[in-house]
Amino acid sequence: MNIWQQLPKPLFVLAPMEDVTDTVFRQIILATGRPSLFFTEFTNVDGLNSAGFDQVAKRLKFLKKEKPIIAQIWGMKPENFYKTAQKLVEMGFDGIDLNMGCPQHDVTSHGACSALIKNHTLATEIIRATQEGAGDLPVSVKTRIGFGTIQTEEWLGFLLTHNLAALTVHGRTVKEMSKVPAHWDEIGKAVVLRDEMFKTYSSSEEQGDESRSLKDSSSRQARTIKNKTLIVGNGDVMSLQEAEEKVKEYGLDGIMVGRGIFHNPWLFNGKVNPEAQSLTERLELLKNHVELYIKTWGSSKPYPPLKKYFKIYLSGFDGASEVRTKFMETNTPSEAIALVNSFLKTYTPQVQS
Repeated sequence: MNIWQQLPKPLFVLAPMEDVTDTVFRQIILATGRPSLFFTEFTNVDGLNSAGFDQVAKRLKFLKKEKPIIAQIWGMKPENFYKTAQKLVEMGFDGIDLNMGCPQHDVTSHGACSALIKNHTLATEIIRATQEGAGDLPVSVKTRIGFGTIQTEEWLGFLLTHNLAALTVHGRTVKEMSKVPAHWDEIGKAVVLRDEMFKTYSSSEEQGDESRSLKDSSSRQARTIKNKTLIVGNGDVMSLQEAEEKVKEYGLDGIMVGRGIFHNPWLFNGKVNPEAQSLTERLELLKNHVELYIKTWGSSKPYPPLKKYFKIYLSGFDGASEVRTKFMETNTPSEAIALVNSFLKTYTPQVQS
């Protein structure tokens, strides 16, 4: 069952983010506005197939109410992608996504993630191994438009020959990191590439002429395409309205949002104006996050990483910076909860006009 095909279009997806999109944060977003799809954090297949399985597997924890959910994985060894895909099927995930876009040097220096843009042979081996291990579970890829330079036609055209369920395109090269605006015109090119390749394959199937000479290598490879790969755009989207506009402008099947959720945790809820949310509502959401973090992880995860979420809730009102400073000075979850309760008793909510 291909969840990508089953869900209503356009799709609005919460991006996988390192040390951010764990089961706790996903449950908070469920309360503010459910996206079409959730993704897990990046999960290393080599670690999952080692003595460190228990620690790495925490990244894959999810509750039934978080479904549909896609497991995003990365690594170097095709055989571990195959074995991991089998495990993910057993765990009940709705799909598997291959991380071929992370630009961090400590990852790319070993040839993983976005470094695969420069290694088509290994990229193919990883995709095929995952698809074989996944059986009927859909396999997708998240990537960028090039490594050092823009390589949209070469790289995305290559990926589109692999019968992927979906291809999420972050509109920057690896070298650009997040330092320049996303190239949405290049994301739009991915749609054109997909449509041309799928049309070529469909046409040759209808004609039944297997000896027909196709114009280029991409078209020849397109003979293997069985389903129309969905194209999801990613990069700099800060609101649901902007996501809807991008879908229409570039003919996309969906939009993936990452950093935008840090500016508006209600982003996927078109009925909520974040500027109208009072300090009381924001503090209650922060409190729920801290309490759920304790309930879910106990002492197995440290407190400091939780602080990265505080800015999500403590923005958009008079005195937000001062309030955040007080929360950043806390040292334990209990201190944070006590501070929330104190503010709830003494603060009068004032939302900026």
